[in-house]
Amino acid sequence: MFDLPKYGDGLCLARLTELLDVLGIDRARLARIGVAITGSNGKGSTAAFCAGIGRAAGLRTGLFTSPHLYRFNERFRVDGLAIDDARLAALTAQVSAAIGAAARRRGERFGAFEAQFALACLYFQQEGCDFAVFEAGIGGRYDPVRLVGATATCVASVDFEHVGLLGNTLELIASDKSDACAAGGAIIYGENCRPLRDHLMAYNRHRNVESLFVRDEIGVANARVHDGGQRFDLDCFGQRFRDLEIGLSGAFQLNNAAIAASLFLRWAARQDAPPDPATLERAIREGLSQTRWPGRLEAIRRDPLTVIDVGHTPDGIARALAGLHETYGRDDWLLVAGVSHDKSADEIVALLAPAFDTIIATTAYHKGAPVEQIAAAARRARPAASVHVAATIEEAVALSTRLATAGAKKIFVAGGLFLAIEYATAASGGRPRDLAFF
Repeated sequence: MFDLPKYGDGLCLARLTELLDVLGIDRARLARIGVAITGSNGKGSTAAFCAGIGRAAGLRTGLFTSPHLYRFNERFRVDGLAIDDARLAALTAQVSAAIGAAARRRGERFGAFEAQFALACLYFQQEGCDFAVFEAGIGGRYDPVRLVGATATCVASVDFEHVGLLGNTLELIASDKSDACAAGGAIIYGENCRPLRDHLMAYNRHRNVESLFVRDEIGVANARVHDGGQRFDLDCFGQRFRDLEIGLSGAFQLNNAAIAASLFLRWAARQDAPPDPATLERAIREGLSQTRWPGRLEAIRRDPLTVIDVGHTPDGIARALAGLHETYGRDDWLLVAGVSHDKSADEIVALLAPAFDTIIATTAYHKGAPVEQIAAAARRARPAASVHVAATIEEAVALSTRLATAGAKKIFVAGGLFLAIEYATAASGGRPRDLAFF
């Protein structure tokens, strides 16, 4: 898969349709079992919650997500288990051969994400999955997940991202993501999509697509932090679920959990033999409470307390910081900050730095912006802070641990996915430079 370019030639839908046909994918069955998760932030957690509910309902459940955090295999899961190396190699060979033939016939190059999507479809079909959750890569209109044909989809959140591809307004970006839903289906929109409600209602009406919004048609109430997790009440589609529990931190995870539960209920209602109400409630309760998703306000050490977050858009960063304070308190933190070179360091660091008196600027091995750029952005955003420079992730781990221990502080690692995962790897004694990202 890594031998393919990240993107193929132009739009992928026609050549990917041919590839799925060559691989013998039952498209009608794929549409019946599949749901599609789109959005700017929160897609991974929402997808994990939704798959967890499916497993708790007794369904053989496939989950396709990206990016991976530690191993490529994480992108393809059945019943919560990542694909093993031997099976991945066999499927990769099968998909690669089909891609080679299709690419020669069409005179087009395939992209890596297209190949991964096709592999997921083939894997879930071979495994006889009853339910399959597909996370979009970019957008929805031309993303491979549109070919699922799902009539139950979501837009977890909307933020300015990939504006060259999706458009330079939130209306355009949300519209693009909405197009992952097949005609006659339903889209669950996250809470931060509500300001776009009038636009999205009008946009979806001509395709007979139902638009449902968290905090409007889907009620979330009585939220509170409880024993390291969170509890809340959910009202949707005439059903009430009291004291639902999730193990993930941050108020934004309530949004993701509510979307996942509503999405599963909408999908189940369209099945020929939908689960009974008691089974649905048990599945939602167990699925939400048992779901774990690494890298999202994840406490990777207790002494000193060290929390990482993989958020890498302004909205994701702001949500993570708010969630950190809600869960662990506002005081006695130091920040380890780094940003990928294709993101706005000034914008991201400006969201983080004002909340910290001690900041360590560093750079990830993978796509990290220069450490001097991060340090300068931190000094501009928080002139009174003590700003330190760590040239490598390993130095950042050692320095932050020493400062936190000496000053009785806690450590927050934020600014980008690669930074957070490389820090966690180094903190556990691994070699972050050996990680292979896509």
